[in-house]
Amino acid sequence: MLRADRRRAWLAHVAAALAAVCAGVAVAQTPPKPTDAEVCLAANTSLSLGAALPRVAARLKGDAPLRIVAIGSSSTTGLWVMSRAATYPQVMRRELSRLWPNARVEVVNSGRIGETIRGSIARFDRDVLAYAPDLVVWQLGTNDVAWGGRADGLKDRVLAGVRKLKAAGVDVILMDLQYAPLVLASSQHGIMETIIADVGREERVGLFPRFELMRRSIDAGLSRRALVAWDGLHNSAAGYDCVGRALARAIVAASR
Repeated sequence: MLRADRRRAWLAHVAAALAAVCAGVAVAQTPPKPTDAEVCLAANTSLSLGAALPRVAARLKGDAPLRIVAIGSSSTTGLWVMSRAATYPQVMRRELSRLWPNARVEVVNSGRIGETIRGSIARFDRDVLAYAPDLVVWQLGTNDVAWGGRADGLKDRVLAGVRKLKAAGVDVILMDLQYAPLVLASSQHGIMETIIADVGREERVGLFPRFELMRRSIDAGLSRRALVAWDGLHNSAAGYDCVGRALARAIVAASR
């Protein structure tokens, strides 16, 4: 009787061990759930800047370093993220280095909280062109309309800014507004979006459509707050991550 009990106990132990192994295999075979940033990137594989970047292409294909200056408002400074490494310019730099391993990529973050279009242009000489960049990413428009401002008359100002950058021989990418509650609440956000898109097309410079990138991500199943911080305006950490990586991929595509 004792021997039979031992046999049953041994068989139960073996069965439990086999069940644990099978459960482990099942877990190992289950793919990890994609992060919010990865869902965002997957929804935007066809994203294009709409213009070539000849100076960037020459730097990536040659031996000279590629220097990028990012100018804009708190979306550029990376408000609410815990470290500089999580800002979109630094995420962009790392992704560019991953995609083009032989490139030497330098990034200067010239963002300023509360910046407007007029404010950015006033800083171009000191905070952008003084670094002799090859590429300027100008994130613009949100603060001009999100707080009750008007977009009327801003097209001429944006045109003047872009032409000043082009006159210095640099490639230019415009980054438009974020798809966020405080932006959508402004009656002027659509006008501002149109201005930025029109200038990009007329001046044949790149346009990084952050607004559309975030909207596509929601259509792909992300929560409306997945890419937006608690304040309903700025990007979340996942939002900055997706913006930086998607921008780097678009830059590489435009430089082939």
